[in-house]
Amino acid sequence: MEKSYTETFALRSLACDMRGHWKPGAILETMQETAGDHCVRLGIGRPVMDGLGIAWVLSRTRVQMKRLPRLGETISASTWPLPPKHLFYPRANAFTDAEGREIGAAASLWLLMDFKTRRVVNSEEVLRHLPDNADLPVGIPLGAAKPLAGEAAVNVLLPPYVDFDLNGHVNNTRYLDWTLNALGHKVLADKWVSDFCVSYDHEIRPGEEIRTELVQVGDQFSFCGFAGDTRCFCVSGTLSDR
Repeated sequence: MEKSYTETFALRSLACDMRGHWKPGAILETMQETAGDHCVRLGIGRPVMDGLGIAWVLSRTRVQMKRLPRLGETISASTWPLPPKHLFYPRANAFTDAEGREIGAAASLWLLMDFKTRRVVNSEEVLRHLPDNADLPVGIPLGAAKPLAGEAAVNVLLPPYVDFDLNGHVNNTRYLDWTLNALGHKVLADKWVSDFCVSYDHEIRPGEEIRTELVQVGDQFSFCGFAGDTRCFCVSGTLSDR
């Protein structure tokens, strides 16, 4: 049973922004795909989960980057599950460069969702396939995204078709793309998102109109989305100079 899993790859243009840096949304995509590949090796990949009628969904995630790698750099992305806590399945991540130096770390908290009821469940079959990783490092503190107090820039969006995934809801990686679009060219010309948390509060299904609220106070920001009075997600983070 593989306790951890590592993928090494060269950073390609589709994962980079207009300045050639690794996009936050692409970092989340790497976390999602490496976690999925590790689950396949553990015997709980997508086909097995489909047979059980359940799917992995994210509850929270946090990413801290020491620097943003550039187009063409070689990156190693490592991931490992941590001991489950009640209905929550934590997972840690580390990112290193070609010389083995750490360039970032991440943490995430996963749940199991029943396809039919859309409710959180547990599964003895999944638990049986998870390695005992109590001896591995827990990584960075997870925390939760927190909305900032201040004047909000309010907008409305209708998530397009391409933002939805196999689970029938907006994919977790898309919220960071929405966040960068909200921050915009003027802010991101001189700044990059060096630390961010995402809280996934309620899934967004096709046809739902989302009200977004962006608040920026100095180098701190929050970006939250609501369907009516229900908060669906919150992103909060820190901007650093490029």
